Amino acid sequence: MRPVTTFRDQLAAATTALEAAGVASPRVDAEWLLAGLLGVGRVTVRLDPAGVVPELLAERYGDAVRRRARREPLQRILGWEEFRGVRVRLTDAVLVPRPETEALVEWALALLPARGGRRLRAVDLGTGSGCIACALAAERPDLDVVAIDVSPAAAAVARENAIALGLAARIRVVAADLLDGVRDLGADLIVSNPPYLPTGLVPELPPEVRTHEPVVALDGGADGLALIRRIAAIAHRALRASGVLVVETAGGAQATAAAALLRTADFAQVAVRADLAGVDRFVAGRA
Repeated sequence: MRPVTTFRDQLAAATTALEAAGVASPRVDAEWLLAGLLGVGRVTVRLDPAGVVPELLAERYGDAVRRRARREPLQRILGWEEFRGVRVRLTDAVLVPRPETEALVEWALALLPARGGRRLRAVDLGTGSGCIACALAAERPDLDVVAIDVSPAAAAVARENAIALGLAARIRVVAADLLDGVRDLGADLIVSNPPYLPTGLVPELPPEVRTHEPVVALDGGADGLALIRRIAAIAHRALRASGVLVVETAGGAQATAAAALLRTADFAQVAVRADLAGVDRFVAGRA
């Protein structure tokens, strides 16, 4: 008979393996992986070190730890991520949502008109998992969202997330290259977290990103501004008068350059906002 293995034993072994693999937060990741397989919160495995891990679960946990040691993102192994109160499913077709993008959504919501007599419309360009579209729709019941992604596989993930969250009636997912083929939107808001990394930086990214996330969602061309440049040039045709465009950038000098692109494209009231770390990252302008 195999010896009984406890949460303490499994977490200790997993932490050692992840630390050796260069994972930045080995103990935390070990706890999340075990909690995910158990279907409980991370605090549960921390407060019950003597909890018994059944043999089959131990095998599944070992597999999950090996995947993380190969630097597969934690959220991809768990299969989900929380984003502004909604949980979205993830696959290898989409980026793992970043915490800073929650601030993009917060600003976009603040720039929307107050609730009135008509329904509002937003467009999420490069929707990926649909996290932005779903968060917007969840927080504004008077808002309909068109979520667009060039990748049919990513669009499928966004569509499934909208259905799972009960938001499919207000989120229309389209597989398209930005606004190609999408007409007469009359949007109050266009929001986008586009690929914005300069091509030369992509090979230098951590293995979790460069190996396991879709390059099409990362690579923004030679200066990182290729998609932002295109969005600024075409956004007016999809916006109502006084509609707002809000984009995320790599921050710093790129945010300044993106703001200049919006001004050149005849956007008014162009503004830049910092993320939680104090880095100027988000740019908005009004049609």
